[in-house]
Amino acid sequence: MQRLVHIILLFTLFNLTACQTLEPKPLPAGLQLGDKYYTQVTMQYEKGKYRTTNYRRGLLLTVNTEVELLEVTSKSIRLKLIQAEQELLIVNVIKHTGDSVYQAFDKLLAKTKVNLSRFSALEQKNIAKGSVAKGMSKSAVKVAIGYPPITKTPSLDGDKWTYWSNRFNRFIVHFAKDKVTQVQD
Repeated sequence: MQRLVHIILLFTLFNLTACQTLEPKPLPAGLQLGDKYYTQVTMQYEKGKYRTTNYRRGLLLTVNTEVELLEVTSKSIRLKLIQAEQELLIVNVIKHTGDSVYQAFDKLLAKTKVNLSRFSALEQKNIAKGSVAKGMSKSAVKVAIGYPPITKTPSLDGDKWTYWSNRFNRFIVHFAKDKVTQVQD
């Protein structure tokens, strides 16, 4: 009999918790679903997903692409690529970025376009292609290929940034006095 009472209590408790409506967390000030934003870095994505690990493979999404914010969860950002009329899911991989989903948002998206005129012709050409070349500044590299994972690049102050081409291959961008000196495969 006591066991039956426990089962009934557990069943009741389960039903009460299952019926509760969870309120979505409010977005931080300045973020609004349905608003337009611009990409601040080039991103490469596959099968409609971009991982903040920043693998350098897949389709190229250029800097200053206009997007609409559809949803933000604790682990992802869902966007609509306005011109392409398709969705993109940004999956935040905390162990490779150290960023919350909102910190990732701030690195990848903004209300204003990146002012590309502040970069040299060489930098602008490589930013458009999502590539890196000798002579580019650190800020141009960030716009051209995004942020490196923190696993091998814990600080952007260093003179060596390690990126992942894919899950198994890496490449290193070497700097001296804020300029790229070598891209090592």
